[in-house]
Amino acid sequence: MAHAGYPNGIGISKAEALELLEKDNDLQRRLILELENEPIGEMSYRTLEERTAEIGIKICDFDQQNKGYGSEFLRMLMDYLFVKKGYSKVILDTNLKNERAQLVYERLGFQKVRTNINKWRDQLGEMQSSVDYEMTKEVYQQLYRD
Repeated sequence: MAHAGYPNGIGISKAEALELLEKDNDLQRRLILELENEPIGEMSYRTLEERTAEIGIKICDFDQQNKGYGSEFLRMLMDYLFVKKGYSKVILDTNLKNERAQLVYERLGFQKVRTNINKWRDQLGEMQSSVDYEMTKEVYQQLYRD
């Protein structure tokens, strides 16, 4: 979790994690990413305002990183949110140091909205920066549906 600004983990118990999962609904959902019936990561979305979703993804199994699975899972989620659920915009962010994620998001068609320099401190007290991205349904349709 260091790449996300949590070098000491997120600090919740199994019980707390299960309680959060119980609260999932159509406006907020956590998903386990599996490859051949083995968990390799997680992905989530939550509704920020009507028709806008914030998403997140992590391929946690280091052996499965840099193989294109993140892009595949993101495309599936975007298709679900734009086509099946009717969202008009999807947003996400990543740590400025995570250049690989930025490359993936930009290749998928996400547009960089802003860079937030030294906006927050991680658990070790180090200043962290992030990059905000967005994609509209119109852009998604131009890239993937036409």
